[in-house]
Amino acid sequence: MEYSLPSDEILAIVVPILVYWVYSGVYLMLGSLDNYRLHSRKDEDVKNLVSKLQVVKGVLLQQLVQAAVAFLVFKVEHQRDDHSAAATSDSASFLSLVRQFVVAMFVLDTWQYFWHRYMHLNKFLYRHVHSWHHRLVVPYSFGSQYNHPVEGLLLDTFGGGLAFILSGMSPRTSIFFFSFATIKGIDDHCGLWLPGNIFHLFFWNNTAYHDVHHQLYGNKYNFSQPFFITWDMILGTHMPYKLERRAGGGLEARPLNRRS
Repeated sequence: MEYSLPSDEILAIVVPILVYWVYSGVYLMLGSLDNYRLHSRKDEDVKNLVSKLQVVKGVLLQQLVQAAVAFLVFKVEHQRDDHSAAATSDSASFLSLVRQFVVAMFVLDTWQYFWHRYMHLNKFLYRHVHSWHHRLVVPYSFGSQYNHPVEGLLLDTFGGGLAFILSGMSPRTSIFFFSFATIKGIDDHCGLWLPGNIFHLFFWNNTAYHDVHHQLYGNKYNFSQPFFITWDMILGTHMPYKLERRAGGGLEARPLNRRS
C-alpha cells in the first residue's frame, strides 16, 4: 500500500509555516508604533544590508527545506512506530506533554547556543554563513528565519528534528511546540517593545536581549536562543542591558557594562 501522511503530520509541517507569516504580518502592521520601536524606521532602511525581497526569498527557501526534512522524519517515525505515535498522543497526560515541551526547549536551546556561538568564533563560518543573518542589523519580524541555507538546515531544521525525536513528542504535540517556537523567534526579532507582551514577562531572552546581539557591541554575547539565557549565564557570554528612551522617539537597549 502506498504511504500517505496522516493529518497530524501534514498539520505539523504546514501550520508553523502559516503561523510564521501570519504572526510576522501582525508585527509588520504594528511597525508604525514608533514609540515602541527599538530602532527607527530610517535605521531599518539604512543599516540593513539585505532587501526585504531577498529576506522573503531566503525564508521561503528555508521553510521548503524544513518541510522536506520534516516529511522524511515523520515518514521514518511512522514506519518505525506503526501508528503508535498517534495512540500515545491520545493517551498522553498533561504532565507528560509539559515534560516533552521542557525537554524539547532544552534540546533546541542547547543545540542552537553551541552552534550559534561556534559560527561567531569560526571566522570562515561567520564570513560565509552566519553573516547572512547579521545583515539584519535592525531585525524585524519576518526576518527571524532569514539565514544562509546551510545555517537554516544545521541550526533550525536539524535542531528542531533532534528536539522532536529526543523529547518523544507526537506529531500532534509538535504542531503546538513548533508553532510556539516560531512565534517566540518572531517576537525576538520584531524590534518592538510592546507593553504587556507576555514573552517579555516570562522570558529574559526576549526582543531587547536578542537585539543587543545584533549590534556590533553585542556580537560576541547573548548567543542563547530561542527560549532561555541559561547557557549565556553559565558560560560568561551574557550581556545585560537596560531600556532607555531614544532621542527622537522610541526605545533603545543599552548594555549595562559594554565589553571589548
